Amino acid sequence: QVQLVESGGGFVQAGGSLRLSCTALGSIFSIHAMGWYRQAPGKQRELVATIPTGGSTIYADSVKGRFTVSRDNAKNTVYLQMNSLKPEDTAVYYCNADILNKATISRRVYWGKGTQVTVSS
Repeated sequence: QVQLVESGGGFVQAGGSLRLSCTALGSIFSIHAMGWYRQAPGKQRELVATIPTGGSTIYADSVKGRFTVSRDNAKNTVYLQMNSLKPEDTAVYYCNADILNKATISRRVYWGKGTQVTVSS
């Protein structure tokens, strides 16, 4: 089995910073793109940032210049550094990863369970 485990969410005042981490565990042959999405109450889940194995990262316009996505391939981990946080960044943040499962020899996108980020004004 493959699972994504997130950590680093919490409560912060506007202007503060948080760093999210997400580690892929289990029967992994290879990991392709990894990324972060978020879902605020009453809204659809939206892309925050994605980072491919190689190539350019992609950011939502709302977070450009404030958030940075990175990954450590040796640790199967993706990070999201969030600076200059705003109340509108409040949401549950989910990581995802496009993984080739070693046990099933199948490739699909896996999702974490989500971590809450709350930014107070």
